[in-house]
Amino acid sequence: MTVAQPVLAASRPPSRLRKLWNSISIVFQSRIGTAGLVVVAFWVIIAFVSLFWTPYPPNSSLFVQNLPHNSTNWLGTDHLGRDELSRLMQGTQVILLKTRLPGENRIAIPGGVAIWGVLGSLLLGSVLGLNAGYRGGWWDQVIMQVLDALIAFPVIVLYLVIIAALGQGDLVVIFAITITGAPGVARLVRGLTLDIKTRDYIRAAETRGESKAFIMYREILPNARGPLLVDAMLRVGYAIFAIGTLGFLGLGLPPPDPDWGNMVNEARRNIFINQWAVIFPSLAIASLVIGLNLFADGLREEITRYQK
Repeated sequence: MTVAQPVLAASRPPSRLRKLWNSISIVFQSRIGTAGLVVVAFWVIIAFVSLFWTPYPPNSSLFVQNLPHNSTNWLGTDHLGRDELSRLMQGTQVILLKTRLPGENRIAIPGGVAIWGVLGSLLLGSVLGLNAGYRGGWWDQVIMQVLDALIAFPVIVLYLVIIAALGQGDLVVIFAITITGAPGVARLVRGLTLDIKTRDYIRAAETRGESKAFIMYREILPNARGPLLVDAMLRVGYAIFAIGTLGFLGLGLPPPDPDWGNMVNEARRNIFINQWAVIFPSLAIASLVIGLNLFADGLREEITRYQK
C-alpha cells in the first residue's frame, strides 16, 4: 500500500513591502530610536495636517500684536498680529513637504527643502566617493583634494557665498545644502568602498567581466546602504538646523510662507516684549533635530547589532 506524501506548498518570497517593513521594524527594538521616531512622526503629521487646516490664515494680521499664549491663540501672536501656531504649522511644510519653484506662480513640488538638499548631497557624494574609492589613482587624488578644499571652509561661509552669488530661494538653499553636504558623504562612501571592493563577490564580478559602473552601482553601493541611511538621517537634522540658521540671518527661504528660522529672526526684535514668539519656533527646530538624531542613533545601534 502506497502512502500518499503530503504536498508542500512552495513558500513565496517576501514582498518588497514586507522587506521594507522588516527593515524599519528593527528601529522599534531600540528605545532611543523609537523615541526619535515618535518626535519625527509628530512633526510629519503636523505638516500633513497644515496642508488642509490651520487655526487661522498664517500670513494674515488678524489679532493684537505680541499677545502671549491664550485660549484663542494657543501660542500667542507675533509682532504683526499673526497667529504663531498657524505659522509654526505652516513652517513644517517648507522643511518636510514642499519646495517652491522660482517664478511668479511659485509652484510647489513634493518634498521639503531639507529632504531635497540631503538627497542631492547623497547623490553627488555617492558618485564622487564610489569613483574615488573603487577607481583609485588620479581619480582618488583629484576628487579628494577638491573635497578637502571644500571641507576646509567653514560651512556657514559656504552658505553665505552661494546665496550671495545666486540669490535667495528654495532651490538655492537646496543647492547650498547639497554642496556643503557632499564632501562628508563622499568621504564616508569612499571609506566603505575601500572595504567592500576587497570582498569575494566583487572579485567574482570582475572575473565575469562586469563594467566598473555595474560593480560600483549594483554591487558596492547596495551593500553600503546601512551606514548611508544612518548618515542621511543625521544630515536631515543638519539641513534643518542650517535652514533655521539662514532664516535667522535673513538669508533663508523667501516669504510669504514662514520658516522657523525666519520666525525667530522676526521675533527677536521684540524679545523683551514677547519672548514666546522666539521660544516656540526655537523649540520646534531643536525638537525635530534631536528627534532625527535619536532615530539615527537607534537605527545605527540596531543595524550594528544585527550585523554581529
